[in-house]
Amino acid sequence: MRKPGLSDLDAALALARRASFRAAATDLGVSTTTLSNTIAKLEAGLGVRLFNRTTRSVSLTDAGRTFVGRIAPALREIEGAMDGARAEQAEPTGTLRINAFATAARGILEPLVFAFLRAHPRVHVEIVTEERLVDIVAEGFDVGVRAADLVPADMIALPLGPPLAHAVVASPAYLARHGRPRTPADLADHACIRVRLPNGALLRWPFSRYGETLQVDVTGPLTLDEAGLARAAVVEGFGIGFFQEPNVREEIAAGRLERILADWTPPLVPLCLYYPGRRNHSAALRSFLALAREIGKGAAP
Repeated sequence: MRKPGLSDLDAALALARRASFRAAATDLGVSTTTLSNTIAKLEAGLGVRLFNRTTRSVSLTDAGRTFVGRIAPALREIEGAMDGARAEQAEPTGTLRINAFATAARGILEPLVFAFLRAHPRVHVEIVTEERLVDIVAEGFDVGVRAADLVPADMIALPLGPPLAHAVVASPAYLARHGRPRTPADLADHACIRVRLPNGALLRWPFSRYGETLQVDVTGPLTLDEAGLARAAVVEGFGIGFFQEPNVREEIAAGRLERILADWTPPLVPLCLYYPGRRNHSAALRSFLALAREIGKGAAP
């Protein structure tokens, strides 16, 4: 009888994590057919069904939930041992996986990721962007990048540069036609680009000044769920937009957008790179963290 290998167990964990053959196959770099065959052979070898399958969903059976719960810690131990062996190598190699929300990913590309790749060309960096906060250990990431107040308590955090800030912006043409709002209450008389959050709710624009805080429900011609689309709409003059400042920094500098209500958008908490405090980090991760520390020191006031 064929004995399951580490790749079979990795496949089961990926499918349990993603609850989708297509998504899990993408994570593993295999076809959905290959993954389906791997899971079928694993179940046949174990003599038990691990996953319930329908045309629309995949879920763990009770036996599958028990199985995954037991093999996940063991595989992490094996991966830790392999990381320890790799840590002895002189030159960083392998793959470094980073999870970040899109704005943070753009913010670390030039100062950190590009600089790291130039120094260590044998390392492959994979960045996955998503707005939801994930368990980076359970989902196979080496590091995460989030606002400092979102970093899990059991992680080690490294500050990355100065605090972020929101920016309320509009095109010069829009402001010439409709005037410039002076307070958040003035937004009621303006067209605004609404933002749909990952949980489906509409963003209430947060403002703060001199200890006063408020959230404003805006209205307008468009509702979008991606910063690039919203930025394009604002540049074209369809309304006022609310962004994290790095998303519109270039447009403000070029004069395509003008910042408004700046005194109502104070700095937020800074970005942090975070990672688990386990020992035996790979040479690639150690080098990446060292560079992040240097960049953090350089950006400190």
